[in-house]
Amino acid sequence: MLIKVVFLLSVVLATVATSIPPRESGSVAGETRTPLLVELFTSEGCSSCPPADRFLEQLDHQPVPGAEMIVLSEHVDYWNHIGWRDPYSSHLYSERQSTYGQRFRLDSVYTPQIVVDGAREFVGSNTELAEKVFAKALATPKIPVHLSLVSKEAKSLRAHLDAGVLEPSFGAREAGVYLAVALDRAESQVSSGENAGHKLAHVAVVREIRTLGVIKQAEGFSEDIQLNLEPASGNLRLIAFVQKPRQGNVLGAALLPIRPD
Repeated sequence: MLIKVVFLLSVVLATVATSIPPRESGSVAGETRTPLLVELFTSEGCSSCPPADRFLEQLDHQPVPGAEMIVLSEHVDYWNHIGWRDPYSSHLYSERQSTYGQRFRLDSVYTPQIVVDGAREFVGSNTELAEKVFAKALATPKIPVHLSLVSKEAKSLRAHLDAGVLEPSFGAREAGVYLAVALDRAESQVSSGENAGHKLAHVAVVREIRTLGVIKQAEGFSEDIQLNLEPASGNLRLIAFVQKPRQGNVLGAALLPIRPD
């Protein structure tokens, strides 16, 4: 039965149209969905990464039943010296992946790598293992996180973030609150390196991760967020998440797409 469910879900994911916009946080048609933060560490210089990029896009468009898939594409920079400099790469994401590697006691970091809720990792193209990881993540209690748009102008926007109480049952005295600013979609025509000649597409390409504050045990969190916008600001999404110290488990997350004017 498990094999049949995995196969059917894989078929659904493989046939999803890529024009569907990302879903906003919350429930759909009365369905309660559990947010899962799915981080993909990838690179345009890596020939094994495009299948994982496509899988992340499929998750973004057609979530696993019962889950709200909140995806992040974090482009590492350690492939940049091998023929192609990934225009979306940053050493910050390489460092973030390295911290995960230490936590998971890996011999070395690698791409493509998916990390789910900061708790489990696997090769980003392993869709069968993904199903098992998602099932475990869905059974984990979460702090409710809500991200809403207050106002948007030509060069700036204001949003508001609310996060629920950090109960003692989460096993942490405090947790960090973070905001990722990501391009909704991005494309590259790769002219050199392992993917030379290919046009690559990505979703939720992270351009910045900022620390908003800390939730103390038995307390919640509420804050207004001010962002300066660059051109093409309609091609953005904001992702807020709560994470245990030292890049531990993610306790809650929320997505806010920024629609074009």
